Formats: sequence, C-alpha cells, structure tokens
Amino acid sequence: MLRAAAPQILAALLRRYGHFDAAEDAVQESLLAAARQWPHEGLPDNPLAWLITVASRRLIDHLRSESARARREAAAFAMTPDDAWQSAAADAEQSAERDDTLTLLFLCCHPDLSAPSQLALTLRAVGGLTTLEIARAFLVPEATMAQRISRAKQKVKQSGAHFAPPPRAERAARMRVVQHVLYLMFNEGYTASAGDALQRTDLTAEAIRLTREVHDLLPDDAETAGLLALMLLTDARRAARTDAAGDLVALPLQDRALWDRPAIAEGTALITEALAAGEVGPYQLQAAIAAVHDEAPSDAATDWPQILGLYDLLERISPGPMVALNRAVALGRVLGPDAGLAALDALAAEGTLADHHRLVAVRAHLLEAAGAHAPAAAAYREAAALTPNAPERRYLQAQAARLTADHPEP
Repeated sequence: MLRAAAPQILAALLRRYGHFDAAEDAVQESLLAAARQWPHEGLPDNPLAWLITVASRRLIDHLRSESARARREAAAFAMTPDDAWQSAAADAEQSAERDDTLTLLFLCCHPDLSAPSQLALTLRAVGGLTTLEIARAFLVPEATMAQRISRAKQKVKQSGAHFAPPPRAERAARMRVVQHVLYLMFNEGYTASAGDALQRTDLTAEAIRLTREVHDLLPDDAETAGLLALMLLTDARRAARTDAAGDLVALPLQDRALWDRPAIAEGTALITEALAAGEVGPYQLQAAIAAVHDEAPSDAATDWPQILGLYDLLERISPGPMVALNRAVALGRVLGPDAGLAALDALAAEGTLADHHRLVAVRAHLLEAAGAHAPAAAAYREAAALTPNAPERRYLQAQAARLTADHPEP
C-alpha cells in the first residue's frame, strides 16, 4: 500500500508546493514514519490523507528552514508552523479525494526534457522504481542514471512548469513518451529486473491503471488503445507464469485454463478496434502478437507464421534489439532452429545484447531444439549466471541440469 501511495503523495505536494527534490524527500520521510508507527498505533482512518499530511509538514519545515537561511520567505510560509500544518492537514483531506498521478505523469514528460530524461524521471517519480532498476532497464550504469534523474528534476524546476495538466495542444506531443514510460513500467512489473519474485504486480497494476486513464483522456489514440490491449493480453497469463513455489513456468508449459479470459476478451476487442482505426503503430502490433498467443488453445496450435509476419512488420516500423530477439524466436519456430540461431548471431554481432541473459537464454533454447544438447546446457548455465532475477535464474539452471541428466556426455 505504501509504495502504491507514493506517486499520489508526491503529486499532492508538487501541486501545492513545487520543489521536486524536497517533495520526494518528504514523501520518503512520510512513508518511513508510517512503516514505524502504523504497526504499533494501527492504520489511520484515512491512510492517504495521513501520509500527505505528514509529508506536507516535513516539506513545510524544510522550506521554512531554507527560506530563513536564504532570506527568501514566501507568503505561503509566513504563517506560524501551527497555521501551516493545519492548512496542510486540510489540504491533505482534499488531496486524498483526488488522484493527481496522471498530472504528475505529464509533468515528468515535460517537453524541455530529453526523451531519456523524461522516461527516467517518470519511472522514478510515478512508477516508484529505484535508480538501479531504471538503470538496468536502460542498460546503463546506476551512477549515470542517478545523474540523469537529478538533472531532469533541475530542468523541470528551471522550466517554471506548473503542476497542472498540459494544454490540449501539447498532449499529443507528450503522448509517445508517456506511452513508452508506461510500457517500461509494465515490463518491469511483469518480469522484475532483479529480486526474489518473478513479477511485481504493484507495478503492472499501476501501469494498467494509468494507461486506462490516458486512454480515457484520449480515446481516439489508437496506440494508447494498443498499449492497453498489450498490457491486458500479457497480464492475462500472470496466474500461470509461476508454480506454487513461485518458480517460472515457460509459456509452452503454462496451464491456459488459468489465463484471465475476461482480460483477454477486453484486450482482443481493444486491439481489433485499434487496428481498424488507421495507421498501425508498434504497440498495436505487439498487442496483435499477444492476441495470437492468447487465442491459441495450446502451444502447438499457435499460429507462428502469423506471429513471424507481425514481427517482420514490427521490425520495419520500430526496429530494436528486443524486437529482433523475439523475431529470432518466431523464426526458429517457423523455419527451424538454425534460422533462429543465424538471426541471433547477427544480433549478437551488433553488440547491444551480446552479454544480455535473454539473448543467451534464447540461444540455449534454439540449440536444444537443434539437438545440440551439451552447448545448450552450457548456454543455459551462462544465461543463469547473467540473470539478476532469482526465479528466472532457477529456471535456467533447471534447464541446464535437465539436459545434462537426460543427455550425459560419453
């Protein structure tokens, strides 16, 4: 609950006070206070209002101190501390009744920021990801990402941006970055970049919620509809992706009876309508691929030629290493593992994913399909060593052990 509340608390503080960095610090202090007090004192009647009140008080104290030191007291801080705190408490009650997270999302995608900075800041402020998690998503060092986020906050401050929804004329320009941010947030939740759990349902749920809000705001935007469809169709498999012990179950082995059929129906309807609306974008194509998987009664009945055709189109309009990696899987299913391995070799030669665990894991899978059991086992072990997510690592280690046991070297 605390993690999910963080964006709303931050949004409430920014709307009233501004000061991005100080507001983030105040949010963290309020969450820490709740973690310490609530187990002993019990849950407040209105937990969100309590958190906003505490965060507001921390921020007011900080701003008053800064103002006094710099002799720049603003009118809002000319009140006595008691007056300021009472005002903050009253505002907290009102803020708890509204959700400014979407406005925060647009603020983080301010046009004065570069696209990478927009993504990083939104994932930090709205998605609640740590700097390390964001760095892994962007394949850059943690220190580099920390500097990027810090510069982004300063740029927002210098821009003089107000905490308010952007003018209608600016919304379309910010939408592509907003969509990418929500896409990355969902992906981090669906398969966590590190840790003991395969999935982080708080992030996937928040990404879906925010995407629904954006879709409601711009119902005619086909790519937003495609993104929401992609999330629903992918998240529909969540219950079947892990076993009772929390270990990964690969897509071909999943119990499809556990898939969320209402979510699949909603996602399929969304993507069908979006594809008929006009120009096709990358999220719509990914949603179409997800729909083909979800509509197949079994792995053997999956229409892999159709999936390969969709990946061919996706690679033409939105090329990227992950698209090429997924296309190699489809190529291996349609034309055979050797064709998939050749595509992997070309991708590895580009260097972007040369040491990425997903590329090595796909190589292991294709080598196994080609009957190269010893090299496949070695590749599974290599991929496991590169994987920071514990369930993925256990799965890859188990595949290596299975191959070694089933096909011992003479």
